[in-house]
Amino acid sequence: MRQMSIAIPSQVRRVMGVLEAAGYEAYIVGGCVRDSLMGKEPHDYDVTTDCTPDKMKSLFTDFHTIETGLKHGTLTVICDHYPVEVTTYRCDGDYGDHRRPDSVTFVRELKEDLKRRDFTVNAMCMDGEGRLIDLFGGEEDLNNKIIRCVGDPEQRFEEDALRIMRAMRFASVLDHRIDERTLAAMRKKAGLLSYVSAERIFSELKKLLCGRAAERVMTELSDLMALIIPELSPCIGCVQNNPHHCFDVYGHICRAVSEIEPEEDLRLTMLFHDTGKPLKKTTDQNGTDHFKLHQLASADIADTVLRRLKSSVKQRERVCALIREHDNRIPAERRAVRRFIAKYDFDFFYDWLKVRRADTLAQSSYYKKEKLAQLEEVEAVAAELMREESCFKLSDLAVNGRDLMSIGLKGSAIGEGLSFALSAVIDERVQNEREALLDLVRRHYDE
Repeated sequence: MRQMSIAIPSQVRRVMGVLEAAGYEAYIVGGCVRDSLMGKEPHDYDVTTDCTPDKMKSLFTDFHTIETGLKHGTLTVICDHYPVEVTTYRCDGDYGDHRRPDSVTFVRELKEDLKRRDFTVNAMCMDGEGRLIDLFGGEEDLNNKIIRCVGDPEQRFEEDALRIMRAMRFASVLDHRIDERTLAAMRKKAGLLSYVSAERIFSELKKLLCGRAAERVMTELSDLMALIIPELSPCIGCVQNNPHHCFDVYGHICRAVSEIEPEEDLRLTMLFHDTGKPLKKTTDQNGTDHFKLHQLASADIADTVLRRLKSSVKQRERVCALIREHDNRIPAERRAVRRFIAKYDFDFFYDWLKVRRADTLAQSSYYKKEKLAQLEEVEAVAAELMREESCFKLSDLAVNGRDLMSIGLKGSAIGEGLSFALSAVIDERVQNEREALLDLVRRHYDE
């Protein structure tokens, strides 16, 4: 066993100490060990032990506990408001649904517990003194940047098909390569993903997309990506014979994902932003390809897929709106920029800018500098409007409904008058001043 200097939180040490004082083994295990070896601060700590669940409950009577999954050996112990998951060493029975074991058997040997885990980098554990126990070469795989299944990879994926997605996610997030045997088994068993809930697939997909090696993983595993999202399949190999592009549609999508910050909504937007191109592709007499209104088709595809993946309504609507607008070339003019911001808000505008830039950076060098410079000009106009605290919505107007009632407007005419005034301010046909607006509205209804 190799000794490591790992800063295990005091709450975790205390939980381990209770187990050890009672004569049981206790190790931190899994992702917290992996992250610690990589110099990262773990988000949470899991403890594995030979103490059985019923004994665990009696040991931690002085703590608040949650029976997270007691029949599978897991008890969450709350120590000084810090949750620590404690799980008994176990062997798993058959996996009838290719997701969870039909039964578990609690065992006394640590090796029996570790060999049921998914990947070698997640099958390492460490005692409270920082001594590393690595029975399956996880540290070597971590150093060599390899994702490898523990034992027989086909069996691991038969047991839990979600591990296929987890392998892709770890390869992207950690920027690791997938071991050849593991990858071959992933492809062979990929059909088992049909047993996995849409919510779990979506959770892993979002993490994959936000990984630092997302472009490489998406490119190298395009067949698996197309299995997960069949709507991507027509994009693979869809040539874009157009001076603005140097990749096929799928290659452009992969590059665009990597060119935007790793935030879920933005990366989902880039994943779907051009999926409608194969549907809208036409070729002119000169052999140049065009994709008119592909943004609308792409938004429809994104809406369909995100509904299938059980996305939140808020996320789905924002992503689809960004996709619909991603090909909108707003001129660097105050009126145009104000209208766009008024339609949405400043946050949406700046996300739209990020999408436009990522889309441009994933294109050929043809007029790339000019396109990026134009986006800088548009952003400068928006910055000026923000400094001026310009009027963008009804609540920003210098008049309200009572003001319009004072000049004789009634019923629906009040709302119509306010909308008319707002449109005039946005178009800079009038200053956002009370008397000027009232005069404008009065003249409008007198005509």
